[in-house]
Amino acid sequence: MPSIDLTGKAAVVTGSGRGLGLAYAHALAAHGASVVVNDVDEAVAEAAVKSIAEAGGKAVAEVVPVGTTEAAERLVNRAVEEFGRLDVLVTNAGILRDKVLWKMTDEDFDAVITTHLKGTFTCARAAAVRMREQGEGGSLILVGSPAGQRGNFGQTNYAAAKAGIAAMARTWSMELGRAGITVNAIVPVAATAMTETIPAFAPYVEAMRGGEPLPDFLRKGEGFGTPEDCAALVPFLASEAARGVTGQAIGIGGDKVALWSHPQEIRAAYADGGWTPGTLADAWPTSVGAELQSVGIPAPKFPEA
Repeated sequence: MPSIDLTGKAAVVTGSGRGLGLAYAHALAAHGASVVVNDVDEAVAEAAVKSIAEAGGKAVAEVVPVGTTEAAERLVNRAVEEFGRLDVLVTNAGILRDKVLWKMTDEDFDAVITTHLKGTFTCARAAAVRMREQGEGGSLILVGSPAGQRGNFGQTNYAAAKAGIAAMARTWSMELGRAGITVNAIVPVAATAMTETIPAFAPYVEAMRGGEPLPDFLRKGEGFGTPEDCAALVPFLASEAARGVTGQAIGIGGDKVALWSHPQEIRAAYADGGWTPGTLADAWPTSVGAELQSVGIPAPKFPEA
């Protein structure tokens, strides 16, 4: 079994005061990395740093909302000032403003896009500049979502941002490959403040909080578990063991890890001289239209009572 040793490496994890981000920060620190914890709440960020230190890790807090170039540069500079370098960036910070299209305001849309999409862009850009200057490679780990892979009702802003993040991972993997910087999107599924209010999951999450394990149909069938279940992927992708892994979207949750496919053509048809609306209508049902794709996150398959 390969040893995952991140000793001497420095990481920034945005939105790491609680939930998935905190689990990522703990996992990196447990494998030897020094971590810049980021949150908008100073008390939450300092509590996260304390918990990492109590577990034997090393961390400092940088309290700033991501989205701007200034915030991104503060995070990178803090890593360099405290630890002398930057090797790993995990872009986890996010917010929700869920509403259906006709009720979503400009403010709802802009807030989510700024935090998720622009925050990922500005932080990754600042990290890439530093990593290229160091000349020793690095890892950008961008946090996506099933909503970005398949869409989700009421999440125009969030799904668009997460789809964009997956596209940026593919693009940046090409642009940063020569510098030895890997770029991947991860697609976590876990019981967090963002998911535990889903009615179908609520009784199982409540039981889990009471000390009961999640059933196999959730951990394996749905790939749904705790934030800690998702955390192992981050130190792996930051390590030498994953040096050849880049440009991928990787799902993890519960007992399941999975590789998402890239968008690609699945059927094609041809017409000499090009298509007309009429020839399209005639050919559609038995050619390209014979295999239309589903949308949305599939509903959980609960066992029969």
